Amino acid sequence: MSSAESVAPHGRASARRELVEAQIYEQATRLFAERGFAGTSLQDVADAMGMTRSALYYYVKNKDQLLAQLVTEITSGPADAAEEIAGRDLDAPDKLRELVRLIAARQADHSARFRLVIRSESELPPELATAHETAKRRVLDGFVRVVDQGVRSGEFRPRPVRTTALALIGMCNWVAWWFHPGGAQSADEVADQMAEMAVALVAQSPDRTPESPRPDDPAAALHLLRQDLDYLEHIITTSSPPSKD
Repeated sequence: MSSAESVAPHGRASARRELVEAQIYEQATRLFAERGFAGTSLQDVADAMGMTRSALYYYVKNKDQLLAQLVTEITSGPADAAEEIAGRDLDAPDKLRELVRLIAARQADHSARFRLVIRSESELPPELATAHETAKRRVLDGFVRVVDQGVRSGEFRPRPVRTTALALIGMCNWVAWWFHPGGAQSADEVADQMAEMAVALVAQSPDRTPESPRPDDPAAALHLLRQDLDYLEHIITTSSPPSKD
């Protein structure tokens, strides 16, 4: 038997195992969502797969392994990507587009799994809960770094960086609740649109000139305050005085 012939059966077996594992995780996701993690047994998963419990053990050891895999896919992947994007040699708007596009697309593609993880946070085993929280902080840190870069460069409006980052993440995560496959827009189209919306939400005013003070300069606060005062004065001077009865 040639080396190619010996590799082919192994490759087919590996591909079949991956397919079965993917189906197991899909069924587990559905059952966990319907019955809760505590209310779902491995026998339930085996029944949903149409296999015996002993056959299921060939693919998974226990429920915790199923949940750990689901949580890892949902949180660790985006955390790694957020760190990588934040470290790229790009301007802040391009980084933000990539971040939002990534998170929004993942939430659209894996909406059921993401909703399950969110609903199961209180049931996660301590070690898994710690890893989950760490991954969420890494995603937040990636957004914070990008928003802070944009504020310092003058490309983004000077707003509280962490609050802005949390708002952008929340916008992306909400996709998991309203996106439906097969709708008018694909997951990629939605992600692209949200990426542009995110940049538009934080972008500096288009009338800002190169001579305008940098947002990380104390003069910026005075500049913005003067704009607000000018606007307030305009309202006061153009408003009709109250009538006297």
